[in-house]
Amino acid sequence: MARGLNNVYLVGTLVQKPELRYTPGGLAILEMNLAGNDNVIGDDDRPRELAWYHRVTLFGAQAEMMADQLEEGTAVFVEGRLNYRTWEAQDGQKRSALDVNAQRVDVITMGVRSGEATVVDARGQHRLKDALNQVLIVGNLTRDAEMRSTPSGASVTRFGVAVNERFRGKGGDDQERTHFVDVTVWRDLAEGCESLRKGDGVFVIGRLVNDSWTDKEGNRRFTTRLEGQRVEFITRGPGSGGAGTRTERSVATGAQARSSKLDIDEEFPPEEDLPF
Repeated sequence: MARGLNNVYLVGTLVQKPELRYTPGGLAILEMNLAGNDNVIGDDDRPRELAWYHRVTLFGAQAEMMADQLEEGTAVFVEGRLNYRTWEAQDGQKRSALDVNAQRVDVITMGVRSGEATVVDARGQHRLKDALNQVLIVGNLTRDAEMRSTPSGASVTRFGVAVNERFRGKGGDDQERTHFVDVTVWRDLAEGCESLRKGDGVFVIGRLVNDSWTDKEGNRRFTTRLEGQRVEFITRGPGSGGAGTRTERSVATGAQARSSKLDIDEEFPPEEDLPF
């Protein structure tokens, strides 16, 4: 089992003033909705700006300290981690979500961006130009990678990654939890990752994106996944044994050739479909 890595880095603007609340036990929770534009290369080999919106949660004393410093439109840097959680909905169905829990939040200036530093969306919310949306994870595949082709002929491969997290509990005992992350990669990188199998260890760098769909009952559902831009295959030396060991290859091929190209219209939900 690969030793887990779980890092999230975001730079964007707040689309509304954050909400500070407390749990029954007195823990402060600050919920922030962050937005920005990523620079990507589209199918036509031309640069595009791709919007993103993510909910970030900050806890404890830092949440109380930052609550009075943050307003709608404030630009912030967030360092945190992905947090996978599950619950049972009112209809009895099991639901899951992939959130961002912040470990650090800093107010920043708009920097050296030329022209207008933000763009305004259909709801009048400001998104930061040249934002940062980067996730780094290390984990093991939960299922074999599956590759298919889009109607335009582009290759896309999807696989799930289990990221193990070890931490010290309140009682001082060592504990472990697992975060499940769905990963999508495109074109040359998709073809290079097709051979990945359940248990293989991987290091993935990518951007966090939101998807939406309508379920069988007609309800709108949302999911968060990782759009992989680089994938490395983690190996162990001969004799190490165990699942997730690859001795014949060390890294995924084609990781840099066209990894940042996206089917923009197919993958990102319209602004009016976002959950905030």
